[in-house]
Amino acid sequence: MYEVCCAQALLEHAASELMTAGMYEAVNEVYKVLIPIAEEHRDYKKLANIHNKLNEAFTRIDQLHGKRVFGTYFRVSFYGSRFGDLDGEEFVYKEHALTKLPEIFSRLENFYGQRFGPENVVIIKDSNTVDTSTLDPGKAYIQITYVEPYFEPHELRKRATHYERNYNIKRFMFATPFTAGGRAHGSLAEQCKRKTVLTTAQHFPYLKTRLHVVQRAHLVLSPLEVAIEDIQKKINELAAATNQEPADPKMLQMVVQGCIGTTVNQGPLELAQVFLGPVADGTQPPTRLTNKLRLAFKDFSKKCHDALKKNKNLIGSDQREYQRELERNFARFTERLAPLVQPAPASASASAAASHAAQLTNGLSKHDYKCQA
Repeated sequence: MYEVCCAQALLEHAASELMTAGMYEAVNEVYKVLIPIAEEHRDYKKLANIHNKLNEAFTRIDQLHGKRVFGTYFRVSFYGSRFGDLDGEEFVYKEHALTKLPEIFSRLENFYGQRFGPENVVIIKDSNTVDTSTLDPGKAYIQITYVEPYFEPHELRKRATHYERNYNIKRFMFATPFTAGGRAHGSLAEQCKRKTVLTTAQHFPYLKTRLHVVQRAHLVLSPLEVAIEDIQKKINELAAATNQEPADPKMLQMVVQGCIGTTVNQGPLELAQVFLGPVADGTQPPTRLTNKLRLAFKDFSKKCHDALKKNKNLIGSDQREYQRELERNFARFTERLAPLVQPAPASASASAAASHAAQLTNGLSKHDYKCQA
């Protein structure tokens, strides 16, 4: 009986600590163990207390939907004989939410600077593979890179919430841009990306905030795959900002401006011209990837259209001219994009472009705007 009481006390303490840490979903899992015990002992006072705690946890989940921020992760590698057994080892560090790279740079540099002397500690700030033969054997090198939790597409379908994508995780990813010529950055047609996936020995969250990396794998994206990923990222940002409840006008406008604003309008359009232009004019045959990019651009245009309509319903009279400017930018964008996403004979390109632009901007005309006003 004494052991049972101790176990209950530990579980109740764990639930309290999880509540304080904002791990509200885990609170429910702990109480799933405690509820049957209280029911068996007909301890209705404790049951009432447990359900009050669960009500508080579930209410917090609902109130903070879309606003919760979890830990930040960094890949940290050590090079140099000064580190002893740590030489050549690689770890993933879990830091407080919103920790910036300069913060962990400074903390580790100061910590190891006190041990080895500030002049002997060198921070490597890029994510490239380190050639140890070029390093000074008398110095201690620390390479620090921001990483994100990594999931396969089928895992994302099961991990629907932000909490689920930050709990019980052990794979992390960072990306390194490169070109075939050896440079880090090049033109759109040259820009490749290498994704490095790290697997840790245990899952986060863990008792320790530093876990050893036991496996790494590389995924190389071609320039066309990089373009698809960039457009898909914008699609996801637009969808999240448009569907957010309650609506956040400032966030929505910031995302829309980033997609179809005057200063950035050339970005997505240039991607389409580089990779879809040769297919549209018949100089290159369509492929699975070009078709995927074409469909992504059609979805991107639709999401921009939806975001503009949502923004129109949220703005005040002082932002009507800004809305009109965004609509004009969008109309120009869709007109130039239409022949690229819907290849047509040269003679029909102009009419196809006009038709596609008119379809996408339907509901955003001046007449419609005045009716809304």
